[in-house]
Amino acid sequence: MAEATTRPSGHLFIVSAPSGAGKSTLCGAARERFPNLRYSISATARPPRPGEVHGKDYFFVSEEEFKKGIEEGRWAEWAVVHGNYYGTPAEFIRNTLSDGHDILLDIDVQGAEQLMDRFPDSISIFIMPPSQEILRDRLEKRGTDDPAVIRRRMENAWKEMALKDRYRHIIVNDNLSRAVNQFIDIIDHHRRSQHDPAMGKGGGSP
Repeated sequence: MAEATTRPSGHLFIVSAPSGAGKSTLCGAARERFPNLRYSISATARPPRPGEVHGKDYFFVSEEEFKKGIEEGRWAEWAVVHGNYYGTPAEFIRNTLSDGHDILLDIDVQGAEQLMDRFPDSISIFIMPPSQEILRDRLEKRGTDDPAVIRRRMENAWKEMALKDRYRHIIVNDNLSRAVNQFIDIIDHHRRSQHDPAMGKGGGSP
């Protein structure tokens, strides 16, 4: 079939969630379970939060440099989220997939939509919080944002969750251990189907 000739050698796993839904924790668990799973580090023009490291959590660049990257086509996708620029280096995605490596990409819904259009065979996963009340409580306990920022994040969360059905898989993070297992099972299923095409038929959750 034509799809077999155009499909990238590697899998692109796209993961989105409202801020505070536990996306980073699940991605961290997957990276421990699959050490050879490549993790795409995004670039951002926002300042680092306490504990964040350049080149590990994000590539921190100036707004001027980020905008220059837009003009030069350096980003596979980019978006303004919570008033800050974020983008995914196009060269990393292109080279890693063509080399046959799988990529885990933690990204907002704006960027995810661009990438899902660009890579229609990607495996998209949306992480849902148990409820908006629990999500607000998590954001408040995190202690990194003032009330105005939390309010804006909650407004954005409502919009993001309205788009969850555009993703191939949805996980409700109401129990962390169960959510981690579901997340790892999805990744494992698709990675194994690469070696056994019969497993990939149907496209549903494992």
